Order: sequence, then structure tokens, then C-alpha cells
Amino acid sequence: MGGPSAEREVSLSSGRGCADALRVAGFEVAEIVLGPGDGAGLAARLAEARPDVVFNALHGRLGEDGCVQGLLEWMGLPYTHSGVLASALAMDKTRAKQAFRDAGLPVAHSVIASREEVRAGHVLPPPYVVKPNDEGSSVGVFIVREGDNAAPLPDSMPAQVMVETYAPGRELTTAVLGDRPLGVTEIVTAGWYDYDAKYAAGGSRHIIPADIPADVAQACLDYALRAHQALGCRGLSRTDFRWDDRRGADGLIVLETNTQPGMTPTSLAPEQAAFAGIAFPELCRWMVEDALCRD
Repeated sequence: MGGPSAEREVSLSSGRGCADALRVAGFEVAEIVLGPGDGAGLAARLAEARPDVVFNALHGRLGEDGCVQGLLEWMGLPYTHSGVLASALAMDKTRAKQAFRDAGLPVAHSVIASREEVRAGHVLPPPYVVKPNDEGSSVGVFIVREGDNAAPLPDSMPAQVMVETYAPGRELTTAVLGDRPLGVTEIVTAGWYDYDAKYAAGGSRHIIPADIPADVAQACLDYALRAHQALGCRGLSRTDFRWDDRRGADGLIVLETNTQPGMTPTSLAPEQAAFAGIAFPELCRWMVEDALCRD
């Protein structure tokens, strides 16, 4: 848990919660907390711990994009969540979108542009969204609406960013556990579902099951499983949607798939598992046993 990404604090919260749940489930747990510069020593720490399985609670770049997964493969250690290729593919939003298109899933139009191009003028007709191509948890997301000036991107944004046509409507999400979609949650916020809305207490309200038509709910379950499979995910994933309720099921758009969803007290995947009758320690146990079976 921890690591160097912009999602470090979320990872720490996820890791501590999962460690506690695994102890409740009867496992012996060793916590490896990575600082921003600790990656070089990870192999030695894993070799010293000699785990039967690694529960990967890292989020974002280096922990979720195939890098740590490659190390664990090299060391022959079973680990939770998706493998190298699926992790790298899902973290690259442009390539993940292409996999979704190839699977017949609806996605919003987007282009890759330089930070300077986006600062200088409108790369797409407003409204549109500007975000890093390889971060999660709504880190560094800017919405440019009709009548706005170009996005004032800070220097902390990557040199290349994704510019995506804004998809209006409601925020929906579906977690997949193995080959089972767990449910559909609607996320209600006062504004954009940004980092604070996701993780701050009271930042958002989750409605499960979502109060939506049956055909839209079924489409969410179907699309989430197909996205999971198109990327080659395993274990637990979560796919996010925007739904324009004026257009019925045709208004549903796949935003992205998260191969390592948050496991914090306010996170969506554990909430959906609980709704499906899977308690948090049981969920964590399933993930460990799934990793061991794959090995």
C-alpha cells in the first residue's frame, strides 16, 4: 500500500482496511507500506516477507499500471487483481477505449493533445473534459463548458492529456467480481464527481440499487462484464458510466474501467459486494483465494 502516485492516500486507506479485514478472515498479514521513493527496495522486502500471496492495494501509476504486476510475475508471487497486460491497458485511457470500441461498447469521442495546445484554445468544441491519460480517481480533471476560455492546465499536468467530449447525465457504476457483475450504483453529488467527492466523508451519496429503468440497469451489468473481459481483467474491477436519461438505454456511455477499485470506507466496490451479500472480510478472502487459484 502507499506508493508514489497521486492516489497514495487512497491506497493507504484501502490497504489498512483490507489488512484488517484479512485478519478478521483468519489470515496472517504483513503490511508493506511504500514511500514515494521506496520502489527500488520492494523486491527485497517481498523476499524477506515470503508471502503466500500479495494483496495489491496500490492505486494509480506504478502500482496499478502493470509495473508492480511485472515485478510480482518475475518473483513468482501470486497477487490479487489484474495481470500485467490488463493493468497497463486499463490505465491507458486511449488504448482502453479502443478495446471497448472493438468490443462494441459505446464511448465518448476523445483525442490526445499537448498541454500547450489545450491551454492555447479549444481542441474540441465545448463542452469537453480534459484529464491525464493515465491517472485515476478523477485526479487532474478539468471541465470546459460552452462560453468558457481554454482550460488553465497547471504545470503538474502531463505533457500529453486526453480531451474528451463531455457526456451529460447521471453517474453510474458497476463492479465485476470474477465473471459476476455485482449491481448498479448511482453516484449523486452537488457537482462533478471529483477526488474529494469520491473520498471525503459526505462528498457523495450512493444509491444502490440505482433508481433507473430495468433495461438500463441490465445494460450496465452487461457492459461492465464485457469491458472487464475486453481488457482481460481478473479478480475485481469497476466500470464507470455516464447516462443521459433523456435517451433511454442509448444514452449510456462507458467512461473507464478501474482494475483496482478503491477499498476505503466510502468505496463503491465493497458497497456493491455487501449489497450482493458478500461481507468485506469475505470479499477480501475471495480475492486472496482467487489469486492463489490463478497461480
